[in-house]
Amino acid sequence: MKIKIINGPNLNLLGKREPEKYGHSSFEEYIRLLVDRFPGISFEYFQSNIEGEIISTIHQSDLSSDGIILNAGGYTHTSVAIHDAIASVKTPVIEVHITNIFAREEFRHKSIISAVCKGTISGFGLDSYRLGVEALTEYYKSKHDSK
Repeated sequence: MKIKIINGPNLNLLGKREPEKYGHSSFEEYIRLLVDRFPGISFEYFQSNIEGEIISTIHQSDLSSDGIILNAGGYTHTSVAIHDAIASVKTPVIEVHITNIFAREEFRHKSIISAVCKGTISGFGLDSYRLGVEALTEYYKSKHDSK
């Protein structure tokens, strides 16, 4: 199984930016834990602060991945274009957030992308990604067991 993890704006600053909210680990450190925990899964990681690059990566991942875990960062609340990119691919997308977006500023309570994702995981710190991997593996198994 191949999973593409896509992180949006400012997530390149994990471990440095507001560690009381986002933790003290970089994503590069965290993904090593995922690789160790899920040895049967091939992970690819992409981060960009640029909306168009995220969209292009979603499109490309449709051909090369069995699932996408997406933390669109601030674009979660603003990007119709990322919503449309997710809607245009067949690869299942799990939306994740490190913090509980519903416990934060009111403008963060609305996700434009949730409606086109298989599910949303929010508020479990970096562990939200692990939960996303588990959700994708169960979804993948159920799709392939029913064939």
